[in-house]
Formats: sequence, structure tokens, C-alpha cells
Amino acid sequence: MADFSDNIVNQRFNKVFDYLEKNNLIKGKSDIAKHLGTYNHVINSILKGKRNITVDQLNKLFEIYSINANFLFGLSDMMVAEGGNLLTFSKNDKGRGNNIKLLPHKALAGNSLAQEPATEILESFSVPGQEGDLVAIEIEGDSMTPTLTSGDIVVCEKIERGEPLRDNSVYVIATDVVVAKRVQQNKTNNQLVSLNLISDNSATYKPYEVDLSEIREIYKVKCRLTNYKMN
Repeated sequence: MADFSDNIVNQRFNKVFDYLEKNNLIKGKSDIAKHLGTYNHVINSILKGKRNITVDQLNKLFEIYSINANFLFGLSDMMVAEGGNLLTFSKNDKGRGNNIKLLPHKALAGNSLAQEPATEILESFSVPGQEGDLVAIEIEGDSMTPTLTSGDIVVCEKIERGEPLRDNSVYVIATDVVVAKRVQQNKTNNQLVSLNLISDNSATYKPYEVDLSEIREIYKVKCRLTNYKMN
């Protein structure tokens, strides 16, 4: 079984749990599990480092208990938010400057169908230093390890058709599947015709080519939110 006990988010969640329990803000694991929309055994597994806390559970933790999100990501020593979280998730909140839209499906760093259209939105949030109209997508799978790991959230900027791409940079590519890959451009007469999609976990996942006509959307990865640190 994987050991997630070294993950900064899990370590900080343990501190948050102890704080909430000692201050009588929760009545044990079953109580916080109910408020986070999960089960007692899931909370127990997170506390023991046997699984990661999910984005949805983090969202509820910030909203219900006013926990400073930057504390969870190891970016602040202030556990409780003052005047709102520095990293704030909200449902369709247009009044707090939340400029990053969280897409409802997962960008798969492996291979699986995207079940929702890439433009459908569940939530929005903000991250210090990341401005403009951005989107965020959760990574699932191991094809981009160690650069991206399953459970990471990548913050991306949409690339309009015809805008230049950078070879060997990481993009989220939406075709009939949604994947995070490094790209290399294939051109004919100086016109882009296809992309080679390359996994960092190259021992397991081989490069493959997609025609430009198959690509619905391209997003440039600007940063990631991860269980270890923010890059």
C-alpha cells in the first residue's frame, strides 16, 4: 500500500484535525467525516498516511472550518484564515476575485475518457501570483511522474488556436481524452499539423502522435498545486 505520510498536505491535515478536536470544533473522526462528505475510515486512512485528502474534501475544510489553505500546502504557518483564505475555493463565486476555474473532469496523465466537456465549470478559486483567466485540472495517473503526480492540480492558461507552442513544455491536451503531456510540434511548410505527446514516465508510456484536427483545446500548464509543494 502506498505511503502518503510524507506529503505536506497530509501532515498539515493531522495538525488541523488535532486543533479542531482540542478546541471542541469536531467530535472525532465521524463528525469531521460527515462535514467533509466522506466516511470515518477515509479520515482514519488520511490521518495514517494511507491516502490523500481530495480536492472536494479540502474545499469543505476551508469553507466550513475557516482553515487557511496556504497552511495546508505548507506556504504559511497560520492555520486559521483571517478575513478569508489566501487560496479560496467557492461555488461560482464572482465576488471574491476568484479567477481560476476548476474543471469538473480530471486531466488524465494516463488514458481514460473525459466524461464532461472541457468548458463545463464546477468551482473557482485564486492563487497568489496567478492572474488572468485561468483553469485548473486535477491530474490522475502516473504517466507524467515525477513532474506531475496523481492528485496534483495544474493551473493552466488556454492557448487559442494559432498561438505558438513551446516544444518540450507541458500542456493539457483535450481530444476525445484529456491528458497532460510534453509536446513536440510536427510542421509541414511551417504549418503545425500534429503534436507528439510525450510522457515523463517514458519507461511505461510511449510517445504518440495526434493530428491537429483531433485537438479540441490546448492549455499551457503554468503551475501545480501538489501534496508536496507549490511549483
